[in-house]
Amino acid sequence: MEGDDIMEIKTVQEMRSEVEANVGKEVIVKADKGRKRIVTKSGVIINAFPSIFTVKINNDFNDERTISYSYSDILTSTVKLQVSN
Repeated sequence: MEGDDIMEIKTVQEMRSEVEANVGKEVIVKADKGRKRIVTKSGVIINAFPSIFTVKINNDFNDERTISYSYSDILTSTVKLQVSN
């Protein structure tokens, strides 16, 4: 997750440590919602837990939402994280 590289890590342990290292940093989240729907949002990684991590996202209406993702979502390419500068 360094620079503008999309996160490509092989094990859940490595993914967890990369997410933990980037807590508090702004990221771009690309989530595949199925049926060719891909949602791209920007937010900040808030917490990293043993099974999930949370991202605080501002939407178009100035509302903050906290969304949780699992590390297996990254492993299966359902979610892609990109650290923004």
